[in-house]
Amino acid sequence: MKSLRLILSNPRYFAPAWAFASLNILFGTWAIYIPQVKGDLGIDKASLGFALFFLSLGNFTIFPLASKIINAIGVGKATWYGVLLISIAALLPFVAPNYYVLLGALYLYGAANGFLDISMNTLVTEIEKEDGQHFMSASHGFFSLGGVLAGLGSFMIFLLDNPVLHIILAILLVLVVNVFFYRNYIHIVSPPIEKEPFKLKNFRPLFLIGVVSFVIMGSEGAIVDWSGIFLQEISNAPVSLIGAGFLAFSITMTVGRFLGDGISAKIGSIKIVALGALVAIMGYFLVLTTYTFLAILGFAFIGLGFSAIVPELFRIGGNIKGVKTSQGVAFIAGTGVSGFLLGPVILGYLAESSSLKLSFMTLLGCCIVVLFATFGFNKKK
Repeated sequence: MKSLRLILSNPRYFAPAWAFASLNILFGTWAIYIPQVKGDLGIDKASLGFALFFLSLGNFTIFPLASKIINAIGVGKATWYGVLLISIAALLPFVAPNYYVLLGALYLYGAANGFLDISMNTLVTEIEKEDGQHFMSASHGFFSLGGVLAGLGSFMIFLLDNPVLHIILAILLVLVVNVFFYRNYIHIVSPPIEKEPFKLKNFRPLFLIGVVSFVIMGSEGAIVDWSGIFLQEISNAPVSLIGAGFLAFSITMTVGRFLGDGISAKIGSIKIVALGALVAIMGYFLVLTTYTFLAILGFAFIGLGFSAIVPELFRIGGNIKGVKTSQGVAFIAGTGVSGFLLGPVILGYLAESSSLKLSFMTLLGCCIVVLFATFGFNKKK
């Protein structure tokens, strides 16, 4: 919890952590209104899925450009501009008058989301380098906390009965806090690195980390989308417990991220990724017993195992020799988001063609691959 105390006691660290929270406060508020937007525009599930693809497309297409922009204007300014952009873009889907405008609105929102994602992760990596502090994992904990705040905001739906007013209030919360704190990081720039000709040895570790990012975030997306269905169809859980797996996963994910920096400082980034994979593997074995309470406990173990892996991947990727921090972070973010988008789709295909239990066995196999990949980190880093 040292990193959490650091964030809460020092504005230099709270400022970027709040950027993480800001991203998920706005995204979470959008997520709870998706069904209402679908109904208001009179679109079916297939059309909604295509619209959400534009959100992902915007997020994904910004990755090749983000590192260049960050290096040109400075990572501090990029993070602040990212906050402003996402605050504007978050409103667009709520005011879209028709389906085609919604597609464009979601594309722009996705692009703003992706730009802030890369900027703030690069910012935290640079501050960690400057100060010799570990708070990347706790910053991702603030991202999870932002989702919790958005979830609590769902109680305002019936009180306000106005989606546009709701998102405006969320934007004001994000902006007011950021206006007070952004001066603590806006001056920060990534230090220049010695330019080297392209070397495969610099790319190899980044590629391996990208594969792990793809697998872990793909697995995370799959659990978000399919854990409830697993409990319902495979574990035959009562209706009251169908959401318990995702809840357990989310709680341990948040707690683990607040603890992760202290553990990482003691044992190192590579070992914490390996430890996280091992804990997640134990969780998958519990889930695959199919007994309801053991499966719920398994989802909790998976959340705990995953909690520190992605923050550590950003930390490792941002510290590879011969690769600029923003480029490393952008690559990890790009591969991770690709996994998050494709993971649930692949899992659904396996479930449809065979069984959902086989899908989760596949996720277990992927986690075992991650564990063995950490030996490659040691050799290549």
